[in-house]
Amino acid sequence: MAVSGHELEVKFLLSDPSALQARLSALGASLAKPRVHEVNLRFDTPDGALLRSMQVLRLRQDHQAWLTYKGPSESEGGVRKRREIEFSVGDFQAAQALLESLGYQVLVMYEKYRTSFAWQGAHILLDEMPYGNFAEIEGPNPDLIRSLSDHLGLNWEKRVLDSYTTLFEKLRGPYAFSFRDLSFANFTGLAVDLASLGIGPADH
Repeated sequence: MAVSGHELEVKFLLSDPSALQARLSALGASLAKPRVHEVNLRFDTPDGALLRSMQVLRLRQDHQAWLTYKGPSESEGGVRKRREIEFSVGDFQAAQALLESLGYQVLVMYEKYRTSFAWQGAHILLDEMPYGNFAEIEGPNPDLIRSLSDHLGLNWEKRVLDSYTTLFEKLRGPYAFSFRDLSFANFTGLAVDLASLGIGPADH
């Protein structure tokens, strides 16, 4: 299925994702997609043209393969908004080979575990990242996203508008990572505190 439009979303760092999942169930949210492991490849030109223009070209593998384009982001009503085009592809390896044959190269690989819920016309995504657990709320307008975050007991003032890869790059400064990829293996044994970026749990 192809999706073309605008993505509006915010993220929240979580201290207790299981408690939020229980709250979602109690509020009547439905499980849209069970927990799945994602592998994401972000591509760019050799001179980094997409990164400089704040565009994203991504190939993702979860229960199937997806090719995604995201345009530059902007803030609207306190949430992050950007153009998004996404569609499924039949073969992850073939799609990667096609992109590389066109001159794109992998900028970063990042992975996560994601559990997806549908609630009140929005998507609530519980993400397990190598450096922490997050809730992401995607909805059709900022007012709904704000309302749902309030119902979930999430502190709006602690919302995060950066992407997971942007957070990863910001962590390079205080932690001096020598590796390229945002993988669970690379973070094994590392004690990472997002407070170094001024980010704290929103579910306290």
